[in-house]
Amino acid sequence: MAALAFLVLTADSHRQFPELTNAQNITPEVSRGKDVWHDNNCINCHTLFGEGAYYAPDLTKITKLRGDAYLQAYMKNPADFYDEETHRRLMPKQNLSDEDITDLIAFLDWVSEVDNQGWPPRPILVTGSSIPGTALTSLQQSQPSEAGAASRLPPGARPVTAQSNPVAQGEALFLTAVPACNACHSVAPGVNMAGPTLAGVGSRALAIIQSPDYRGDAQEVESFIRESITRPSAYLASGAMYSAGGTSFMPSTYGEDLTDEQIDHLVAYLTSLR
Repeated sequence: MAALAFLVLTADSHRQFPELTNAQNITPEVSRGKDVWHDNNCINCHTLFGEGAYYAPDLTKITKLRGDAYLQAYMKNPADFYDEETHRRLMPKQNLSDEDITDLIAFLDWVSEVDNQGWPPRPILVTGSSIPGTALTSLQQSQPSEAGAASRLPPGARPVTAQSNPVAQGEALFLTAVPACNACHSVAPGVNMAGPTLAGVGSRALAIIQSPDYRGDAQEVESFIRESITRPSAYLASGAMYSAGGTSFMPSTYGEDLTDEQIDHLVAYLTSLR
């Protein structure tokens, strides 16, 4: 009877696979992206559906958490985002072509739409330590006295240059601004701290702007995020722990302490959070 139940359940699973996996959405780009995934042995460090190595994050739902701009920039040069000495890990640069990266993202996007019925049961998060001892001035200025300190920062946190990746710079600022954004905000779904989680803010912003409760001036996602940084009381997240008397508990000094270019980079990073 046990063997019969196993066979019936197996047959029923195979019957449901096309619908659960959205097989009709397997395009040539998705198939090529799967080949890129295997050819570069991504599974040696990452997992899909909880299967693979555990040296790096599970990527089953990564395209629902990070936008195309973030993923494109990260795959082009991971060293813009992490430093081996500081974070004790570094994704190797695979020297992928633009087409390879686009196809790999298409594959991961297809994976994210698979009905995995809640497996793995929780996100497998791999976190790196923040950059210790970094003051905001080391990101704002490049005076000779600070050159030594700046050179010890990972590439994504070094002073802004014309060649810097804005998304990587924004992520570094998220960790190193004074006060640091990640001291109050998480980017993990459902993890609310002193401030609400920013997971998905790049997708939720438009709905907030169109809400009748919104009293700010933003018309699009980027301007809403910029407004939230420089005028945090323009929109108040629900919850008594985040504001009182119509005033947000978030510091209102970022507009003065950060340069316009730094705010642009922070907006680029936050906009990539889906």
